[in-house]
Amino acid sequence: MQSHWAKYWNRTGSILRQGIYDVVHMTGSEAPSRAARTIFSFNDLDSIREFKTGCDADIGGTSTVHFDLDETPERPATGRFWGEMSLRVQPGKEGKVRGGYAAIQNRRRPTLFGEQMEDIEHHDYLALRVRAGGEPATREAYFVNIRTDGLVQADIWQHRIFFRRSDGGWEDVYIPFANFVRTNHGQIAESKDTIGSAKLRSVNISLLGGHSNVSGKYELGIDSIRLVNEEDIDRSVTNAVKEKASSVEWEDLRPNRP
Repeated sequence: MQSHWAKYWNRTGSILRQGIYDVVHMTGSEAPSRAARTIFSFNDLDSIREFKTGCDADIGGTSTVHFDLDETPERPATGRFWGEMSLRVQPGKEGKVRGGYAAIQNRRRPTLFGEQMEDIEHHDYLALRVRAGGEPATREAYFVNIRTDGLVQADIWQHRIFFRRSDGGWEDVYIPFANFVRTNHGQIAESKDTIGSAKLRSVNISLLGGHSNVSGKYELGIDSIRLVNEEDIDRSVTNAVKEKASSVEWEDLRPNRP
């Protein structure tokens, strides 16, 4: 297991090496790369520890959250986000807090040159390699939230995760960056902005049971998070994504309100 400082200097070294490579090879004069790129993978304990967890129990709810490495024999290790979603709150917290959420999010990645972020300007999709388990109702309440280097730090870009499979098998979920909805302090922004040219600061995957009136045992297997373009996606999947996007209204991308 790498120490905090080892990771810090590894990230710093990676940025420095890339900078030197760009200067030597004059990459600034070339067209930006559109190659698919993995930004997070979850195949060892170090990658799991790069993410933090949180749930409503932190403020008085009763849900639970875990994020660990699934090392089931005869298959590659992957991340597992799991627990029990509850809408109840702890005694004395009734009417003061609202239960029903759990989440994982990557930790900040500081370097000598500032925080490490991901350039998403030349990629059209966020791709999640996931497996939806747990009680069926919970599968309808997953969201992905991203923060960028935008001027308003409270802005969070959000999209619901739509699964195609119902048998708990692995699948790739592709979410167009153009379809993310901007929220601020939990409220959907009135203007229909798009992310545009930005750098990705963090990725958060949440189960919002309180907004969808969903409770029960949940489990989400996570293998990787990638940046891809349309040419990286099977055409039948791309068409399904576009068909889904065209049928989803702006209001459908937010959590269900009571």
